[in-house]
Amino acid sequence: MARLNQIIAVEKGIKSRSFQDLTEAHHALQKTALLSGISRTYRSKDEEGEQFPPESNRVQVKAEEIIRKTIEILSRLFDVTATKDWANCKASADVVVDGKVLLSKVPASYLLFLEKQLVDMHTFIKKLPVLDASEDWKMDPSADCWATEPTQTIKTKKVPRNHVKAEATEKHPAQVEVYYEDIIIGYWRTVKFSGALPAQRVNELLNRVEKLQQAVKFAREEANNLEVEEQKLGEAIFKYIFG
Repeated sequence: MARLNQIIAVEKGIKSRSFQDLTEAHHALQKTALLSGISRTYRSKDEEGEQFPPESNRVQVKAEEIIRKTIEILSRLFDVTATKDWANCKASADVVVDGKVLLSKVPASYLLFLEKQLVDMHTFIKKLPVLDASEDWKMDPSADCWATEPTQTIKTKKVPRNHVKAEATEKHPAQVEVYYEDIIIGYWRTVKFSGALPAQRVNELLNRVEKLQQAVKFAREEANNLEVEEQKLGEAIFKYIFG
C-alpha cells in the first residue's frame, strides 16, 4: 500500500505527462490529412489502353483510438489526484514545539499552508528595525518607546572682534582686522527616541519562528506518511462520458 508522501511525489510528474500527451492528441486530431485515407484502382476503358497502378493512403489517426489513449492518460491522473485528496481528509499530525503540543491534529493541507506562511513571517521578522547598538536605550513609558539618557551640548554664537594690527597715525588710519570668536550662549539637552527593537528581541522572535517552522515540517512529514487507499474514479467518469 502506498503512502501519501509517495502519491504527492508522483502527482506532479503525472500531471505534466498528462498535459503533454493531451496536447499531442489534440494536435493530432486537428490534422485532417492524418484522419483521411483513400484507395483507388484504375480500369482502362479498352483492354489495350494505358494502365495505372492503384493508389492508396492509409488513415494514420483514428479518433476512437485517441479517445482510448486519452481515457487511459486521464484515468491515471484522476485516480492519483483522488487518492491524494481522499487521504488528505484523514492525514493530520500534531505540531510539537519544545516537547509541547502547540497545535493538535492539524490537517496535512493546512500544514502545507502554514509552512509557506511561516517563510513570509521569518522574512518579516528578519527585517524588523533594530536599535542602534552604539546608544544606551531604556524604555520611556511616557513616550511609549525607547529613549537614551539626556546628553548636554553647548550652543555657541560667532561674535565679531577687532584686532588692531597698526595704530592710526597722522598720515594713515589704523589697520584693523575683524575676526570671529565662538561665545557660549546656551546649552542643548538632547534625548533620542526610537520605535525600533532591541537586537535580543528580534533574535528571540527569529528563534521562535524557526523552531515553529521545524515543528511544522516534522508534522507535515508525519501526516504525509499515512498509508493511503488507492481510489479508482477515472474509469467510472470516462465510462459515463464516452460509454
